[in-house]
Amino acid sequence: MGRIFKYKSSLYFCISLAVLVGLSIWLSHYISENYFDNVLTPILTVCSSTVALIGAWIVFRHADGLRFRKMWAYTLLAWGLGDGAYVLFWVLAPEPVMNMGAYELTTHELLIANLLGWTLLLYPTEILRPGWMTPKRALIQLLPMCAVVALDYVVPINLHPLISLYPIILVLLQLNHVHMYRVWCEDNYSSLEDIDVEWIMRYLFMLILIGLVYMYMTVTHGPTRAFTQQWLVIMVLGYSTDQILFRRDPWEILNNAELETGLSANADEGDIPEEANAAYRDALERWMAREKPFQNPDFKLLDLRRVLPLNRTYLSQFIHNEFGCSFYQFVNGYRIEEAKRLMKANPDMKISDISVRCGFSSPTVFTRTFTSFTGVTPREWSKI
Repeated sequence: MGRIFKYKSSLYFCISLAVLVGLSIWLSHYISENYFDNVLTPILTVCSSTVALIGAWIVFRHADGLRFRKMWAYTLLAWGLGDGAYVLFWVLAPEPVMNMGAYELTTHELLIANLLGWTLLLYPTEILRPGWMTPKRALIQLLPMCAVVALDYVVPINLHPLISLYPIILVLLQLNHVHMYRVWCEDNYSSLEDIDVEWIMRYLFMLILIGLVYMYMTVTHGPTRAFTQQWLVIMVLGYSTDQILFRRDPWEILNNAELETGLSANADEGDIPEEANAAYRDALERWMAREKPFQNPDFKLLDLRRVLPLNRTYLSQFIHNEFGCSFYQFVNGYRIEEAKRLMKANPDMKISDISVRCGFSSPTVFTRTFTSFTGVTPREWSKI
């Protein structure tokens, strides 16, 4: 699990959330049916609808033309309208609607739940594979689930567990692209702040938890079986909205043609002439030592074109071939060496000042990166 989550904070986040979900399921067994139907369910449903609709309004206002934010805004709108309709039906016909735990979920209820769950995958799909989700691909992605739902109406076997499993399968398929996304970001940026893959891992983990609770609901018929999923959905909608508003678009450096290839945009397009490699490497190393462009926290791969007459793909290929690492590792190697030089020359200099002068976005990022590169913290290194 530590290989999946690069930072301990993400690992602790996921463990803590899983423990809370387990405690919530345990607690739900002690909530009376009457209190759940008449108090908790309407309150939680109103809360989720409110959080979703307000969040959609905020995200639409601050979309800034970013497609992944629009995707999330539409997701929030779908959840807000869905839960709002649920509350409306409860007002008009409370008994049939509110006894949600007293009977087995029907096939059409599972279909609606799956469609809502599918909308939660629009955001990670757009981040990991920009522009990939088209109406045609969305239809193809939903067809297997719709086919199983249709089959459930005609076969004597209960296919409800299989139907509820489908959203989890879609989430797991997303994990296939996470590693490629991380590699792509490290090949193009020297700082992963606000584009880091750890947030996506947290988000997908929350979706997996929602999916598991959803599966639990399909095989149990207690009146409080939806308690955990309701508050978990509220948390995901609110927390994710806050996070997504501060995410930047990592694909902004690509042109339209490259966006169509997405994660494969770094595919080889030929080799750099061998006789040019030595000259390019010498020019780059002199520029890095003289100008110290790494001191800019927003330093990115395309900035190398100030000294190297190469396009983005060739620049990435050149860094990998000549230095045996990603652009992220190449630049942060310079930053770490600069930090070591400053700590030796100025033993009393504050960590915050060193991080700024070396191009790190914050002392926390500096400490984390330094520890990752050297195996010890800056303070520990300064005492060696």
